Amino acid sequence: MERQQAEREWERDPERDPEAEAATRALLTDFYQITMALAYWQAGRAREPAEFELFFRRCPFGSSFALAAGLRDCMRFLRTFRLHPADVKYLASVLPPGTDPAFFEHLQGLDCSGVTVRAQPEGSLAFAHVPLLCVSGPLLLLQLLETPLLCLINYASLVATNAARLRLIAGPEKRLLEMGLRRAQGPDGGLTASTYCYLGGFDSSSNVLAGQLRGVPVAGTLAHSFVTSFSGSEQPQVRMLTPASGQGPPRNLSTLTESWLGKVCECLGLQAEEPHPGERAAFVAYALAFPQAFQGLLDSYSVMRSGLPNFLAVALALAELGYRAVGVRLDSGDLLQQAQEVRSVFRNCASHFQVPWLEAVSIAVSNNIDEEVLTRLAQKGSEVNLIGIGTSVVTCPLQPSLGCVYKLVSVRGQPCRKLTEDSEKQTLPGSKAAYRLYSPEGAPVLDLLQLEEEPPPQTGQELRVWPLDVSGGDCRSLTLTPASLEPLHRLYFHLGQMCEPIPSLAESRALAQKSLSYLSSSHKRLENPEPYQVALSEKLHALLESLAQSSQEGS
Repeated sequence: MERQQAEREWERDPERDPEAEAATRALLTDFYQITMALAYWQAGRAREPAEFELFFRRCPFGSSFALAAGLRDCMRFLRTFRLHPADVKYLASVLPPGTDPAFFEHLQGLDCSGVTVRAQPEGSLAFAHVPLLCVSGPLLLLQLLETPLLCLINYASLVATNAARLRLIAGPEKRLLEMGLRRAQGPDGGLTASTYCYLGGFDSSSNVLAGQLRGVPVAGTLAHSFVTSFSGSEQPQVRMLTPASGQGPPRNLSTLTESWLGKVCECLGLQAEEPHPGERAAFVAYALAFPQAFQGLLDSYSVMRSGLPNFLAVALALAELGYRAVGVRLDSGDLLQQAQEVRSVFRNCASHFQVPWLEAVSIAVSNNIDEEVLTRLAQKGSEVNLIGIGTSVVTCPLQPSLGCVYKLVSVRGQPCRKLTEDSEKQTLPGSKAAYRLYSPEGAPVLDLLQLEEEPPPQTGQELRVWPLDVSGGDCRSLTLTPASLEPLHRLYFHLGQMCEPIPSLAESRALAQKSLSYLSSSHKRLENPEPYQVALSEKLHALLESLAQSSQEGS
């Protein structure tokens, strides 16, 4: 009865976190997690202490690095995890009819009050086989958490890493706008992409919900449908615009634009009737709505013979009233060449009409921009200021999945290891700590995995480590002396309670960019990068050897 009362109060609670509920629900999982839970329960092992690690085996996109992301969503999920009566009722309908009712009572009583999570901070550099999450708690519950946690980490880290690659190509000066919502894999994928593209280095998103829920800066221009919906014969309800200073009478912006059109066409060597009147009317309507932020989409008809002169006529009309147009967008054709031609016209008109700011008006481009096109747009001499990227950032076409896994490493305090014929799928046993070792120049050089019980490594102290070789070949030790080091995992969630606040998205974004700036150029290369080294401590390596030998003897 108390549980049912709590359920009803929860349903009515005005403080419920709708974003947490949207992140994932307890039954967003694989059915075999449920069947294993029943088997654990019947075997009397539901509450055995266990630990799982969540990691990936290879860095995505052929890179030597990834970005850790999705932690904030995991924390929201764990804080609100519970199976509601309707969930349990459904499970009863799909499990064997004779299932003990006490099992369903156990499920309905589950929460994460016994779960502890150590994790790499969101926005950290992450490398293969180094756990992103270390999750400890009751065995049955941890098994149920596997699929949701993988779902929350896999795509977030993948798309953040993809965004980081695109930022590295673009360089620090170009502004990047994520605009892939309409191409994303569903609404959840769209929100996740917009959130973690921003973390990975994009400046803004077209996704309004990401702005509302996650604080991602939103931006956008206008579409061809808006431009082509005007014929030029419309009579706008609002025609007058007050000068930016607030001084002087309102002016008819359409009339003012027409007076400038002839001057612009003369400057560009065009006939006044060449620019499309409907396009001009659309620009005027947009300028009346956004006089402080007027932008023009130039390629609905012809960039040089219509879009550009119409934009200039409206921009100069606005300038006469004390406003400054903020930008134009190109969405087809040779974007690099067109941007250079548009910039040249801006410079000429700025000089001709004595409007100096016109030459620096922002030029935005979009249209199926991938890494190859972006490389061209980012080259020296490009006049592009803002680049809108959709499909190639949110769908991650070079690699559709990061391939994170969630593996049992200890149960009842004893190390566990998966051994298979595929050496890459073998796991590292035991509860572990991870450290990042740095060179005297401050660049990360190696991530060290060791058993949690071992004393931490010391700065300036020589270490003998065993580089991780997942190919199954001979692995030789090496010695090194770290100039500095840091532990990689922080305690975020302890026995159901948050131990420290998750940094804001903007703070995680800053961490990602700072971390990437310290990574050596050889590791940041997008093609044929130098692999980043991950190594084992002597004690962990010895445990690995011992378990492998025991397995051979047992077989």
